[in-house]
Formats: sequence, C-alpha cells, structure tokens
Amino acid sequence: MAKVIAIANQKGGVGKTTTSVNLSACLGLRKKKVLVIDADPQGNTTAGLGVSVDDDALTTYDCIVGDTSIEEAMIKTDYDNLWVCPGSISLAGAEVELVEVEKREYCLKNKIDETRDDFDFIIIDCPPSLGLITINCLCGADSVLIPIQCEYYALEGLSQLTKTVKTMKQHLNKGLKIEGVLLTMYDSRTKLSGLVVDEVKKYFGSTVYDTLIPRNVRLSEAPSYGQPIIAYDKNSKGAKCYKKLALEVVKRNS
Repeated sequence: MAKVIAIANQKGGVGKTTTSVNLSACLGLRKKKVLVIDADPQGNTTAGLGVSVDDDALTTYDCIVGDTSIEEAMIKTDYDNLWVCPGSISLAGAEVELVEVEKREYCLKNKIDETRDDFDFIIIDCPPSLGLITINCLCGADSVLIPIQCEYYALEGLSQLTKTVKTMKQHLNKGLKIEGVLLTMYDSRTKLSGLVVDEVKKYFGSTVYDTLIPRNVRLSEAPSYGQPIIAYDKNSKGAKCYKKLALEVVKRNS
C-alpha cells in the first residue's frame, strides 16, 4: 500500500515543485513505483516531467470534481517506475465547483484510496495556498513534506502551516503527520543559510532531513527542458542531493 506524501508550503518559490519532480524521479530510480498527483493549477510538475496535456486530456481536476479515476487520468512518464496525474489550469476554478459538494474535502482522498495498492509512493504537489484544493490534498495524504527556503523570510508562515496541519488532524485527517522538513536553496557561502538551518532545526527537531538542497544552476535549468535533474545532469550536485533525499525518505518509511 502506498505512502501518500503531500508536498506543501503556502509560500511560493520554496522549491515545492522542484522537490515533487526530483524526489519522485529519484524514488523511481530506486525501483519504487511512484505516482505524482499534480494538484497545482500551474501544472509545473507535469511539465517538469516532460508530459504535455491537450485541452481534451483528463487531469487531476477531473478526478476531484468528476467521476474520473486516477487510473484513467494518469500518464506514464519517460522515467523508470513513474506516472503522473497531470495538473491543469481548470483546477483554478475547482474550488468554486466544490462549494456545494457533500464531503467536498474528501473528493481527492476517495480517488487516491482506489489506487493506493498499485504504488509504493504517491506524491502530491499542492498549490501554494491553503484553499479547498490544498485541503483535499491534505485529507488524502498520510503526511506532509515541507520545503523551506534558506532565506530571511523562510520562517514566515511556518506557524500558520503547522497550525493548519494541527487543525487538519483535529477535524479532517486524524492520521496526518509531518513527514519531514526539507531545507532548499542552501548556499554554504552565506552565514544566513547556516542561521536558517539552525533555526529550522530548533523548531522542527529530528523531522528535518539531513539532506540540504543547494542552489544549483543545473537544477534551475532542468525544468525548461522538461526533465528531472537525474535525466538532465545526473552528475550535478542537485542530482546527488535529490538521490540522497530519496534514500532518506525510503529509510524513514522502510
């Protein structure tokens, strides 16, 4: 049965999509069968895995608001053991359509439960907001992986996010846990990055991953070629770090 991990942070630009793409690809490389659910209207995770969808394609939107199963919508990527349920701009309007739906918070969870037995990991790329789509993602997940940028405003919004996870546990998903905290855009040359790492470790303790994702030019370039970093430049520092992260995730769930 799959471990379902939502990658979430209400702040944009923290490496959420980069982590969804590259962690998933690296888990596939470790012979884990992986499904990525792109729940972000921008669809960047879908594009980052080299998948393009036309206007008639079934997407995560159809799974949340319609009768489409994830199995019907998912697409096999060019990478080992990796499938994606694509995102689309239609998701931007899904929250309005869900307003009058009974038990609307569980629409995605119901579809995920149908396909759990088919995968080792299901990774959900959440929108950078705390709306109804993100609530659907958190209701369908076992745990939350939180990427945090090594920047001055990194801790801004963290209390709100942890409060949201706590509220979800109390009212909608009692089993929800913090899977881990991932420090991204780390620059060993700056004192600030080190200070942020120290503060985050004080706040989250042992849930912080040992792996630090560095600022890396090749990692930034890879999405424009529709490739995860292990395909774009497998010898880059970014590739090595995401492989290390995948190993940590597997070990925590072994």
